Amino acid sequence: MEVAALSGFSPATVSRALRGLPGVSTKTREAVERAAASLGYAPSPWATALTTGRTNAIAVIAPWVSRWFFSAVIEGVQEVLSACGYDLMLYPFGVDGELDARALTKRVDGVLALNVPLAHRAIEGLDDLGVPIVTVGTAMEGISAVLVDNVAVGRQATQHLLDLGHRRIAFFGSETEENRRFTVASDRQRGYHDALRAAGIEPDPELSFPTDFSINGGEAALHRSVGRFGPSADRPTAVFAVSDEVAIGGLHAARLHQIQVPKDMSFIGVDGHDFAYLFDLSTISQPVRDQGRIAARLLLQQVNDPGAGPTAVNVGCELIRRASTGPVGGGAPRS
Repeated sequence: MEVAALSGFSPATVSRALRGLPGVSTKTREAVERAAASLGYAPSPWATALTTGRTNAIAVIAPWVSRWFFSAVIEGVQEVLSACGYDLMLYPFGVDGELDARALTKRVDGVLALNVPLAHRAIEGLDDLGVPIVTVGTAMEGISAVLVDNVAVGRQATQHLLDLGHRRIAFFGSETEENRRFTVASDRQRGYHDALRAAGIEPDPELSFPTDFSINGGEAALHRSVGRFGPSADRPTAVFAVSDEVAIGGLHAARLHQIQVPKDMSFIGVDGHDFAYLFDLSTISQPVRDQGRIAARLLLQQVNDPGAGPTAVNVGCELIRRASTGPVGGGAPRS
């Protein structure tokens, strides 16, 4: 062992010193640490965990990490963990992915689950093993969570369009095979239906278009809408998109079809995407990075106080009005 050779102590003494075990004098420990530092040696967190029971690492599991929402939440998580001396270990696993819960528990002190489908076997396995867990965007009984009221989000977005005089409002984001196990899209669609019915409008299934949460999904939905209605009077005058990325895709496709926004069609999305302002996109903005920060703090509280009960934190959202929404036909707004 190089550290032992450089420090002049036996491998057993070096091992005890680096692992913080008793029976090593302060002078010896400092000499061993100096030798280790000069060699760029750092003890394995897994080896440390064997003696301290802690790894100072937190796992973040998510079905996707390339999408803006997830990367922004992770940014907030990392900010808190770094300040508290914890490492972040990222585990993207896909909608139907597998996680070895037992192996994961040996590597981390706790788990943050971002929009993981309800009752996913990965979460069930971790919960059974007694690992501290906090979810973001998904509520599970007995587990701490950071949540947005997505039904209220759907109502708020749709009400904004109703207040502008729109009655033929399309929804881009109804269930696909990919998002069927998630509740975000269905909850936002439920809020859309609630707002329409409160205004005396029965939701028209012909105005709902399945998408995932991507720009490509929004673009495809707009193309399908044009194919279904053409320039007829039945064409929707407004679109509520399940996410800003879906709305951005719809805006791009609208330009290809020479649909003027907002004169011919208004668009509103959800999230408060960093680039929404570039498209003058109205949006229901949610505090995405704050959700990551709050979740990380909740999890560290549970790691340091295993007896603490579960906590649910609901964060609010804000309507941001931009030029992508306007009155029907481009007339003056209703008073």
